[in-house]
Amino acid sequence: MLGEPNYTINDLFAQLGLESSDEAIDKFIENNKLAKDEELIESKIWDEKQRMFLQEEWKKDAVWVEIIDELNVRMHPTA
Repeated sequence: MLGEPNYTINDLFAQLGLESSDEAIDKFIENNKLAKDEELIESKIWDEKQRMFLQEEWKKDAVWVEIIDELNVRMHPTA
């Protein structure tokens, strides 16, 4: 029996149509830090299709949710 796929942040970026190398992801995150109260899935950095994908997967608590949460944590400043 097959389990759910184990997606990575690289897979998420590829799914969103973005460059998915580790270096490109780090650069994207550095260049797009979110305000403390800004929600990742509502951010203006996404185009409409990307935003819809993130919102739908988050609402469904789907297999992508852990990776979306990881991205959310990485994009918010720690200070």
